[in-house]
Formats: sequence, C-alpha cells, structure tokens
Amino acid sequence: MAAQLTLRVTSRQALVHCPVCRFPTRRIHSFYQRTLADLPWALLRVVRPLRVRKFFCANGRCRRRIFTERLPQLVAPWARRTQRLVQWLAQIAVALGGTAGARLSHGLARAVSRNTLLRAVRRLPLPVHATPTVLGVDDWAYRKRQTYGTILIDLEQSRPVALLHDREAGTLTQWLKAHPGVEIMTRDRSKAYADGARQGAPEAIQVADRFHLLQHVAEALEQVCSAHGQVLTAVQEAMRQTPIRQADGSMAVPVLPPPPAPTAQELASQRRARRLATYEQVWA
Repeated sequence: MAAQLTLRVTSRQALVHCPVCRFPTRRIHSFYQRTLADLPWALLRVVRPLRVRKFFCANGRCRRRIFTERLPQLVAPWARRTQRLVQWLAQIAVALGGTAGARLSHGLARAVSRNTLLRAVRRLPLPVHATPTVLGVDDWAYRKRQTYGTILIDLEQSRPVALLHDREAGTLTQWLKAHPGVEIMTRDRSKAYADGARQGAPEAIQVADRFHLLQHVAEALEQVCSAHGQVLTAVQEAMRQTPIRQADGSMAVPVLPPPPAPTAQELASQRRARRLATYEQVWA
C-alpha cells in the first residue's frame, strides 16, 4: 500500500445558509465526519478527514428542517473527492482518455479506473458558444447504411457545434428554433434538411455546399457520358483523324497511340483470370 498523508480539517463557518431557502442560521444540530481524497503530495496519497456540521433551518416555512453545511469551494455535496482533485482527473481524462489516463494516475499516487475518468469527462459542462451565422449541415454514420445522425459545423470557425441523434427534419427544426441567428446554411440536397431549415430558420439562405455540388455535377456528367457513349466515341475518332494546322501553315495528321504491348495484354488477361477464379471459388 502506498504511503499516505492525512490532513484533518474542521469547518469553522460562523453563519451558514439553508441550501433550499437560503435563510441564514447558527443553530447546530450535530457533527459528522467525511473522508475526502485530495491531490497527491509528491508520491504520497493525501486523505482529508473533514468534520462538518448539521444545522437547523431557522425559517419556519422551509420544507428542509435539518441540513448539512455546504463547502462548495472544497467539495461537492455527497462527493468523496475534493473539487480540485475532480478537476485534475478531468484534465487527465480530456488529454489522454480513459485507459491511458488510468495508467498515468497509477504513477501519480492517485490511482483511478478508466471508467472514473470517463465519468469525469461526461460531467464536464459543455462550452457555451454563440450560434454560428454560417452553419454547415451534413449527416454522419453511427453505422454505415444503417444508422445516421446529423452534424452541425460552424463554417467560420471550422469546428463542430452539435451532433443530432438522427437526420430527420423535426430534429433539425428544434435545434434551429432553440439557437436563432443562423443567416446562411450549407447542406446537401436532402429533402429532410431542406424542410428542417425552412421550418426552423425561414430567414436563412440555403445553399448547396461545395462537396455535394461537385459530387452531383460529377454524377450528372457520368450519366450524360453513359447515355451518349457511342456519339462521344464517334466524335473522338473524327477529331483524331482531322488534320491540325501548324503555325507555319502546314497540316499535321494526328498519329494514333500504339496499341498496348502484347505483354501488357497478357498480364491483364492473367489478372482477369485470377480474379475470375477467385470469384468462382467464392460462389462455390
């Protein structure tokens, strides 16, 4: 067992306030002791036996007749760790995560489990940010082709703002109504996002984001080229045979590229034969 340093602490507040009605009182009911873990000192575990008091509430109309004095700067109600130890563990968890943070805590004389560190992260308050004026909306996959959510991004700051649990119009509408101020919204061509944006932020300008715009243009070009493949091939052949006028006035006839070497054709045939054999083996 690691060496331990014990610091006995007693509360000396002269006047305390009821946590329900905030009425001040001095009437002591009883005493009891709490044992708190604190930040390690060098390589010593630090334990603080804390002697606190219970008080009578002096407000006759308050529903709380007896309460325990609060020491918010030292420890939260019912907690077994001091506030500064909790903050210390949360910083380790944010920087390293659960497993790596647990290994570090063992070397710092305050060993905790990875689950303790993960709970410390979940208890951290979310940072408060202003609603972005330029908002990016896109989906993301819990599990590809099965379960999707929605990610909201502040495009001016290039950082995520929120993760929504699905990609339904109603969910996006609720978020936009709770966070007014969006002026421009970039999204894909999903009807759900269009409806959610129109209902949640009717004054915002909706635009297609660059990624999906280029993606849809490429898909449209691919469909056009596939539908008119024979015509495009004929045009290409005609352009290859058309003489080209040079700067000196002479005409140059394009030379067709040489056919692939037989060895290249043979290698391609061999690769196709191997793939076909693997395919037939899988089906068998």
